Amino acid sequence: MPKFSANLSTLFGELGFLDRFEAAAKAGFGGVECLFPYAYPVEQIAHRLCSHGLQLVQYSLPCGDWAGGERGIACDPERRAEFRRGIDEAIRYARALGVRQLHCLAGILPVGVTPEQGRATLISNLQGASALLKQHGIALLISPQDSSGYPGFFVTGAGQALDIIRDTGSNNLFLQCGIEYLHCMEGEQAGAVAARLALLRHVDVTDCANGRADDDHAPLLGMLDRLGYPGWIGCAREPGAFPLGSLVWRIPHLTS
Repeated sequence: MPKFSANLSTLFGELGFLDRFEAAAKAGFGGVECLFPYAYPVEQIAHRLCSHGLQLVQYSLPCGDWAGGERGIACDPERRAEFRRGIDEAIRYARALGVRQLHCLAGILPVGVTPEQGRATLISNLQGASALLKQHGIALLISPQDSSGYPGFFVTGAGQALDIIRDTGSNNLFLQCGIEYLHCMEGEQAGAVAARLALLRHVDVTDCANGRADDDHAPLLGMLDRLGYPGWIGCAREPGAFPLGSLVWRIPHLTS
């Protein structure tokens, strides 16, 4: 049976962040995830996890000024030192909270940086980060992002992400992607998904603001289950969707 985690950065938005842990547990989630935990003391997060029997599945490395529109710094040649400091901060939280995988946002290619320079910087940063995380038993994940939600994002396709993983030569770097990318990349062919299963560590499903049903995802989620996909399926919602997200009540039916 698939394991579902609640993305606390997008679900239960009517509550304060620390109160969302209880809401997730009451909704039946066994795991939670978020974009960034760094604004909250480790001890407060640990208390919420323990009190509600939840596992913190993952979060992202520091990505620069999120409120200012930055979506990662891993492809910026001028911010290598900042990226390295962010790894240390992420590890500090992960070790205290029992987190075994972290997500890296590649970022938006800075003005004046060529795609070749950005790719070389990204690969170098991922090589260093994945090696350092491995020392602590933590896997590193990268993901493509839809350019409509992340304009100018450097990694926009699952194939591109897989090529980057290959070119790092790391055995501690894996793929995270939205379920729509699995549809596009694999055409719902079980053999093709199975061939990449070893690199797939996290799948996201997002509830849409327009109320569009995600029942079309059920066959692919069921196939992942039959193939023995070991990772979590993160549940999120777009801005404007209902506070709990229709995914909450839809979860028991996704693989029925």
